Amino acid sequence: MAFSCGWSSFGMYFYLFLLSYWQTLAGQLSYSVLEEVIAGTPIGNIAKDLNLNTQQLESRMFQIVAGSKKKIFDVNLKTGSLYVSERIDREELCSEERRCSLKVEAVINNPLKIFHIDVEILDVNDNSPSFTTTLQNLYIAENTLPGVKFALSEATDADIGKNGVNTYKLSLNGHFSLAVHKADDSVSAELVLQKPLDRETQAVITMTLTALDGGTPPKSGTSQIIVNVLDINDNIPVFSEALYKTNISENTQLGTTVIAVSATDADESLNGEIVYSLRNKDQDHILDLFVIEPQTGIIKVKGNIDFEERKAFEIRVEASDKGQPPMSAHSKVLVEVLDLNDNAPEITVTSLHHTVKEDAAEGFVVALVSVLDKDSGKNGEIKVQIKNYVPFKLETNYKNYYSLLVDGPLDREIVSNYNVTILANDKGIPQLSNMTIVSILVSDVNDNAPLFSEGVIKVSVRENSAVGAVLKRVTATDADNEQNSKVSYSFLQSAGNGIPLSTLVNINSQTGDIISLQSFNHEELQTFQFKVQATDSGVPPLSSNVTVNIFIMDENDNSPTILAPYSEHGSVNSETIPYSAEAGYFVAKIRAVDADSGYNALLSYHLSEPKGNNLFRIGTSTGEIRTKRRMSDNDLKTHPLVVLVSDNGEPSLSATVSIDVMVVESTAEVQTQFRHVPTKEDNFSDLNLYLLIAIVSVSVIFLLSLISLIAVRCHRTDSDFSRYSAPMITTHPDGSWSYSKATQQYDVCFSSDTLKSDVVVFPAPFPSVDAELVSINGGDTFTRTQTLPNKDKVRCL
Repeated sequence: MAFSCGWSSFGMYFYLFLLSYWQTLAGQLSYSVLEEVIAGTPIGNIAKDLNLNTQQLESRMFQIVAGSKKKIFDVNLKTGSLYVSERIDREELCSEERRCSLKVEAVINNPLKIFHIDVEILDVNDNSPSFTTTLQNLYIAENTLPGVKFALSEATDADIGKNGVNTYKLSLNGHFSLAVHKADDSVSAELVLQKPLDRETQAVITMTLTALDGGTPPKSGTSQIIVNVLDINDNIPVFSEALYKTNISENTQLGTTVIAVSATDADESLNGEIVYSLRNKDQDHILDLFVIEPQTGIIKVKGNIDFEERKAFEIRVEASDKGQPPMSAHSKVLVEVLDLNDNAPEITVTSLHHTVKEDAAEGFVVALVSVLDKDSGKNGEIKVQIKNYVPFKLETNYKNYYSLLVDGPLDREIVSNYNVTILANDKGIPQLSNMTIVSILVSDVNDNAPLFSEGVIKVSVRENSAVGAVLKRVTATDADNEQNSKVSYSFLQSAGNGIPLSTLVNINSQTGDIISLQSFNHEELQTFQFKVQATDSGVPPLSSNVTVNIFIMDENDNSPTILAPYSEHGSVNSETIPYSAEAGYFVAKIRAVDADSGYNALLSYHLSEPKGNNLFRIGTSTGEIRTKRRMSDNDLKTHPLVVLVSDNGEPSLSATVSIDVMVVESTAEVQTQFRHVPTKEDNFSDLNLYLLIAIVSVSVIFLLSLISLIAVRCHRTDSDFSRYSAPMITTHPDGSWSYSKATQQYDVCFSSDTLKSDVVVFPAPFPSVDAELVSINGGDTFTRTQTLPNKDKVRCL
């Protein structure tokens, strides 16, 4: 900006201070500032005017939003002062506007508020008037009468108001004066002939035309006028109208007729023939858009007419005759441009948050949207909407300014990225529209706990497995991402049974591998249970649990054990039978048990005797030794037998016992170890007596307690037994053993039959699954049944 040297720096800023004012009208702040002030010049304290705390401006993201225009103003977040951030040239911003006003918005968050600011740019006298041509040639006939006026080129000044062209001055001469005409903002000058011309006296007259603006001090521009005095062609053309008016639509096709002008000349012949032209002085832009036919005066469209660039045109037409010298007249054509709907709405999005948390509340502001249409009237009215179905909405702030808000729940696990399609339609005919897509990323919050695929995990482990083996890998998945989905594993509950879980298994916190810390023994521990907790790394962390049941599967690692009386160390295993014993005579019963379970504990009995001796047989499932036939005189008196007891495991394990069977003549001499157990010939001392009394007392107390408990349990119906699925070992009335899996709680009953009957062991109730007993009855066959021994042959103790 060019200031005169007479202005001091102090006077400049004092004038700026007087011109800077503000007011609040209808929620809008108004300021004014001179153009060409230096960058950083304060305009006003916007924080104070809006009653805002300057200490909160930065934290609340206070900012100036200029839309699609260049950002000329900014705010000091420390002081709240609105200042000029770039050079302001009013002539560049509002070249043809009487009032130059820039509208900007101030936005502050938490809560969101938008303030509308109108900054008026005040003109300073920084441009001098200028002529498009520095030399104007006029041809005037010498017989021209005084009082005739001649149009002169007008000066232009980029400034407005009083700083624009205010008047003209003509240098002193003896023939012409200057007539200055002011109409609205237009100031023109005409050269007026005051004294008749005489070409013979002075053929060329030179003058200087000076254009002055109204600034203080005024600026000026000059143009030289050269008047060529011609011989007579004493009638000038006359237009039918001094001012022509018409209108034309924008985007009119090239070659379209705008208007036809007409002029007449009272002279005859060549002096009366008229040629039309557009003045080439001061209207270069007009010559680019319009053309006139020299003979007809028809003005046609030559270039593109755009309402948004210019709403009206003033065309200066000249009519000249063909006399010598030619004479000319001038007229004006005012062309109004009619608007068409040829501009689609323009959408500008200012993103406040590129990423939105999935737990963002409804009403959370994501972006600011402004929509502008360069057309006017109905063509510039806009309807804005979101085209696709998304949990966002537009809320009107002020005129064509909107806020993009969250309008529903967000779930990153379902949709992690939204493309919001904003559609803007104007109301013109035909309707024009524009569309933009706002991409919004949904960020994760820790709202999903890790999940296991199943609620209970069952793991079968063989006993004697190696230490450090991976028993099972538990896996939990988390629908969140990044740190929120990183899962670690830990034990939540001990194994119970009095055994610390830390001595049995360990878990890899990263992989979920459950690792054994010892080699398991089915005979000591059949099953144990614990819980695994999966915890994510979110804040706060979320977790879920799963129950893990470990079942120790039996291996055939125990040999059968012979039960008393034949298992007593150091005893003489011998039995006697009478010589008169019939076939099938009961000799002895071998009893054995196996610490294993399942088929590993199914025992079979086999008899080994001297070759050729076929006097005895043994029940493979009962262990009963009986005679096959009657005795003969050829039979030996003593028969050594070896009984082999084998289990059903893989590989099979076995045990043996030796029995000597002696044949006696009298039945009175017959006795079996089943009825009589040999005792050592020790003296029965007092100590033994006290010990016997203590054992009997304890046994009686235990037996009474056991009878009371079992009496209650034995009243259960058969349906109660059908629910048992846990293992059991039973003995049928004929003395056979039945196997099922071991358990931890039992009901004990005895058969009412002979001494051959044994204990019947029932487990406590388990979940309702039919119990399956494997019964080994007389003979060598295996029979499966789901019933217990006949109740009328069973009595409870």
